[in-house]
Amino acid sequence: MCDNVLTFCEFLARLKHLPRTGWVNNNVRNPETVAGHMYRMAMLMFCVDTKKEGVDFNHCVKMALVHDLAESIIGDITPACNISKQAKFQWERAAMEKICEFVVANMADQVIRLFDEFERGMTKEAMLVRDLDKFDMLEQAMEYEKNENRPGELRSFLDCTVGVFVTDTVNKWAAKVRERYAEFSGTTSAFRQPAKLFETAPSCSNRRE
Repeated sequence: MCDNVLTFCEFLARLKHLPRTGWVNNNVRNPETVAGHMYRMAMLMFCVDTKKEGVDFNHCVKMALVHDLAESIIGDITPACNISKQAKFQWERAAMEKICEFVVANMADQVIRLFDEFERGMTKEAMLVRDLDKFDMLEQAMEYEKNENRPGELRSFLDCTVGVFVTDTVNKWAAKVRERYAEFSGTTSAFRQPAKLFETAPSCSNRRE
């Protein structure tokens, strides 16, 4: 069992140091890691009125913490990688099954169920966590533009979240981000409709064989 724990730690270590592909491809100086992304998603649950949203707090936190676990094996695949959603899901599902060989059996089943639930996006918890996933990207894009003095350069990341939020809570948060972004960038025009994140598809070099 101890060997399994250490192997599982290795998977987690990869996520702690794996930069998110979208930021790397847009030349962000110190891009966040996959683990950092999942951590903020989980912590944001402390800002959610779970009774109002009708969700279970613990369930959402666990889902946020495992939803990108497969990237410790396959890397952070983005739409720009030109990989079909079906292929991406199959790779991620296989990676999750491999990773779960190293956790306690009853926990492994739970991790797989959480991953599948997130991917389907049908439950209230899954819809909220998927919103948190997109919101973190939205907020992160604004942070990078401000911190690196790059107004407007990462706007496509904000544009692609227009009209995608399904929960009232996160939709309000997103509106506030856009309001602050407009103040920072000096624009008051409405955000464009969802746009491609990249004009050309960069290579995806962080996949683990």
